[in-house]
Amino acid sequence: MRCIARLCSTAPTIKNRLPQQCMQQTVNPLMKQHTKRFFDLSAALAAAILLFVPMAVIAVLIKLTSRGPVLYWSKRVGLHNQLFSMPKFRTMRLETPTVATHLLTNPDQYLTPIGPFLRRSSLDELPQLWSICVGDMSWVGPRPALFNQDDLIKLRTQAGVDLVKPGLTGWAQVNGRDELPIPQKVAFDAEYLKKQSLRFDIYVIWLTAIRVFRREGVAH
Repeated sequence: MRCIARLCSTAPTIKNRLPQQCMQQTVNPLMKQHTKRFFDLSAALAAAILLFVPMAVIAVLIKLTSRGPVLYWSKRVGLHNQLFSMPKFRTMRLETPTVATHLLTNPDQYLTPIGPFLRRSSLDELPQLWSICVGDMSWVGPRPALFNQDDLIKLRTQAGVDLVKPGLTGWAQVNGRDELPIPQKVAFDAEYLKKQSLRFDIYVIWLTAIRVFRREGVAH
């Protein structure tokens, strides 16, 4: 009888714990998302202010050295495989085919006069601060695939990487960038999915700054 009484007395406690555990499992990911979004937005706004003058100079140089707009907008695959428009400083001529650079027979022939410098220094990516501000991208995440990179999109979807916002930089970027084959890129993206946190994001940003300074992993 005492055992039954104890069991009955603990039953409400067990019932009360279950909703609390469910709430904790729901709240923790939401808190991480809000923290990441706050960091993304505040850091992007600060970077845009600090880099306004260099970006203006780049825009003028693009206009003076080649025909066409300053920015190039491309259709990219974002969160949940939804398409969005992503800006970059234009480094290619207007007649360039709309494919990934590594698929071009001779990419150098399509580059603008200052295109090689912008690509090697990754300065062509700076307009994506806009994409971070509007919520299409994050500072750290898988690099957004082109809409026609079916092989990359398929592998990322199978690995669950489509559940993460694309990033200005990423774990794959600091581990090889253009030099990595697609399956290995996806493996690094999936690893980031498991490791992602604000601390890890800051670590990836720090590694990115080092790689950019050393100009490592840029094929074109």
